[in-house]
Amino acid sequence: MAIVGPGKMGRAIRDLARADGHEIVAELDIGQVTQAALQGADVAIEFTQPDAAAENLIRLAGWKVPTVCGTTGWYGRLGEIRAAVEKAGTALVYAPNFSVGVQVFLQIARATGEALKARPEFSAHLVETHHKAKKDAPSGTAVAVRDALRSTDPRRDYPITSIREGEVPGTHEVHIEGAGETITLQHVAKDRTIFAQGALVAATWLTERPRRGVFTFDQVLFGGAR
Repeated sequence: MAIVGPGKMGRAIRDLARADGHEIVAELDIGQVTQAALQGADVAIEFTQPDAAAENLIRLAGWKVPTVCGTTGWYGRLGEIRAAVEKAGTALVYAPNFSVGVQVFLQIARATGEALKARPEFSAHLVETHHKAKKDAPSGTAVAVRDALRSTDPRRDYPITSIREGEVPGTHEVHIEGAGETITLQHVAKDRTIFAQGALVAATWLTERPRRGVFTFDQVLFGGAR
């Protein structure tokens, strides 16, 4: 595999991949993503920055390299990237969060949104906390949680508060307020290894057999056509 992005996530993926017996054929920084550098890669894992990810994904699609992308902040160009992937006949798995626990959390959020649909006496908001170096706010995961909550009731508002401090890998909370009672849903990432593990699960899924198209991580884990 090739790792695109030499940051903390890239290093975590590299170390875990090697421990699992995968061969790393390239570790590329922004600006180093070339077709020659990708020679020998069965799959690429991309964790860079929002302003670089979209162009990286278009290039990787053009070179027919199946890719796992954990970068957020580029989803406004998803249609363009989907077209490039489909035209090339290759595959992409993307997600705002590659924690398996977060994917379960999203399913819980969808069920919660359904339960709140007929309960206007409850209000709700989200709080997400990440390390101070995180570029985008709100986080892609927080937006995904809000979308899951609103999936059956898009008129309900779920405002998001973003906090950037310290070295927090990622905490996402849903606070539901009623008269005299509070419900809190929380996912806490304790170590970046969980994201690396999920990315490797997705990379393995892409290489198990030829796949074409754009997939989300929940489709990798649970199937379906979300």
